[in-house]
Amino acid sequence: MRPRDFAVIATERDDDVPLITCDALLGDRVLLVLAPHPDDESLGCGAVLAQVFARPGPVLKAHIICLTNGAASHPQSPAVPADKLAAIRRSELEAAVVHLGGTARDISFLCAKDGELVASRAIVDEVITIARAIDAGLVLAPSPLDPHCDHEAAARIGRMVAAGLQDVRLGFYPVWSRWRGGGVAPVPHGTQAVRLPLGKFAAQKAAAIAAHGSQQGLVVPDAPDGFQMPPGFAAFFSQRDEVFFLVAPEAGP
Repeated sequence: MRPRDFAVIATERDDDVPLITCDALLGDRVLLVLAPHPDDESLGCGAVLAQVFARPGPVLKAHIICLTNGAASHPQSPAVPADKLAAIRRSELEAAVVHLGGTARDISFLCAKDGELVASRAIVDEVITIARAIDAGLVLAPSPLDPHCDHEAAARIGRMVAAGLQDVRLGFYPVWSRWRGGGVAPVPHGTQAVRLPLGKFAAQKAAAIAAHGSQQGLVVPDAPDGFQMPPGFAAFFSQRDEVFFLVAPEAGP
């Protein structure tokens, strides 16, 4: 977290954040989740995705765009080189979405380079094209205060996408900023914090997080410098209500 961020945010314990229902959050519109890496969709948005996918009827309910290929999480592994890891992480994301009630058709992969995501015009235009095709009503991107370069870039992409669309609301979901804050997620300037209970969808969210085995030390055996979720990380996000920061309509994206 950069020191300057603390000058423009307020913090709240998430237990004190006002509750919201899925219907109040989304209405009958389609949800679009921007995931900088395979696993962010489950960690930050698993419960809301499960609730949306559980709605009756055959119409499209939600879509996930994975922005990077996730191939940089375990560098220099002879057993699992980057192209193989990217394929594994793609399969893990597809399995996670099935646990949440969706299918592989509910995912788009943009495959930008992990660790080097930028809010380029080409990526923003591709996301806008998908958002228009599915008639998205709410775009959820990672919190701009998450201390990770790809999360920050994904937040900028979310802002630019919302600015390029009409009648689409923008919100953010915290991952690393919430974890680093010990459960207290800093609130981005110009947003309202709301909390969605896991309810009966907690088991589905936990299964979706568990599907990302490569991020939990279960797949790549020979990358000592590879990423692994910290102890308690998966359990924390499996058990805590989801927090979202909604950009006020009058504030614009």
